[in-house]
Amino acid sequence: MIIARSRVLWLCVLGAAFAFVSAAPRLLSATAAAAPQSTTTAQRRKAPVRRRRARRPAAQAAPSAARIKEIQSALKREGALTAEPTGRWDAATVAAMKRYQTEQGLNPSGKIDALTLQKLGLGSEIAGKGAPVAAITPAEQNKIQ
Repeated sequence: MIIARSRVLWLCVLGAAFAFVSAAPRLLSATAAAAPQSTTTAQRRKAPVRRRRARRPAAQAAPSAARIKEIQSALKREGALTAEPTGRWDAATVAAMKRYQTEQGLNPSGKIDALTLQKLGLGSEIAGKGAPVAAITPAEQNKIQ
């Protein structure tokens, strides 16, 4: 009887141990999901780095009312604009700008660009031209040939 009891006891202990071992992964995962995890330094280092987007270049500022009036006056002087200068970029001004650009052999976009301003006498003298190129001296040209 003692032997039978000890066998039964051992079988109970082994059964309980087996049940515990087989249920351990489920118990551990439930416990891990419920408990908040602390981040270690190594985990923080492995976190993905957020990259900033490249900044867009600043858009060109719209011309002031005074500058628009100056452009309209030049268009009127050239005969492209029939209305009085108002300082507002309206449909009549766009039509006059397209007319002037067509007459000058420019791209008739109706927009203010460097070449149009230059033709109107309002732009830079170097507008629309390439960067300056260094002149080659005759001595340097002889070296090339």
